[in-house]
Amino acid sequence: MAANKNLLVLAGDGIGPEVMSQVRRVVEWMDKRRAVRFDVTEDLVGGAALDVHGVPLAEATLERAKAADAVLLGAVGGPKWDDLPFEKKPERGLLALRKEMELYANLRPAICFEALVEASTLKPEVVAGLDIMIVRELTGGTYFGEPRGIFDLPNGERKGVNTQVYTTHEIRRVAAVAFELARKRGHRVCSSEKANVMESGVLWREEVTKLHGEAYGDVELSHMYADNCGMQLVRAPKQFDVIVTDNLFGDMLSDVAAMLTGSLGMLPSASLGDPDETGRRKALYEPVHGSAPDIAGDGKANPIAALMSFAMCLRYSFDLGDDADLIEAAVKAVLGSGIRTGDIMATGAKLVSTQEMGDALLAELDKRAA
Repeated sequence: MAANKNLLVLAGDGIGPEVMSQVRRVVEWMDKRRAVRFDVTEDLVGGAALDVHGVPLAEATLERAKAADAVLLGAVGGPKWDDLPFEKKPERGLLALRKEMELYANLRPAICFEALVEASTLKPEVVAGLDIMIVRELTGGTYFGEPRGIFDLPNGERKGVNTQVYTTHEIRRVAAVAFELARKRGHRVCSSEKANVMESGVLWREEVTKLHGEAYGDVELSHMYADNCGMQLVRAPKQFDVIVTDNLFGDMLSDVAAMLTGSLGMLPSASLGDPDETGRRKALYEPVHGSAPDIAGDGKANPIAALMSFAMCLRYSFDLGDDADLIEAAVKAVLGSGIRTGDIMATGAKLVSTQEMGDALLAELDKRAA
């Protein structure tokens, strides 16, 4: 690489700092063993930012995120901040990053490693070999639509309002990401909405269909109502290749898909914006698992999702597919050797701490780079 790439690390709250410390070890390993060099800076987000700055995302932190080549985030939230007003909650920091960086495409792979087939609550034959990519629209829909709020009514009751709203542009750009990904996978996209009861779903289906006809005829397109999609994910998940859906349904369906693999601690994600004139995309990478405050500080957290998120960063932000493959292969090998954190523990396996899982992965990387 001609120049160092700039990474901003936002470890956040709960187990975020623990898993991100293992990512930092792999970043340093890449520097020493693969000549893939990064300039790494750290900052605060979520509850950690609230404690220092009084807001879940400081303006200076947002500007650093916009300027970085990629952002690595751990997790946000925890019971310490539960009683804060809605606009001050730690999660607002993450939502602000997604919105202000215009990260509209959230990529959530759901892969069931062979060694973890028994960790899923579904039958092995249902999940063995599972490899799904869910593409969730991230900056529109119910989470950002206006009007929104809690309003007092004349009769003394209150009314809570959230608005589901999408434009043609918002739908087409995230659908294009899904079609492009499908071209590199199984050439199948399932678009999921509720066109049977929601006008926004009707528009979603119409625009995805139009885009498919205009530019992606080589990819098979199907449509499925979101409730049925949730059912099909637990009935026959391997029927799917790429699923594209809106913000609210994507939030729910991706968590359903996550548990097919056995643990939220295994799943990474990428949130991408549009490429600029140089081809660079603003991007944020984070594990799906959240802050898990019940085990924070105990050394029990599974760092694999965070490490796999870094592998996605190498692949999608820096076009370093070989290095991403190396990390993913090391994860597969370590799991295959029977090393487990508590969330994926199995009979006969070796229970390890967060740090020890990092040790095992670095040892495997050393072996493969020798």
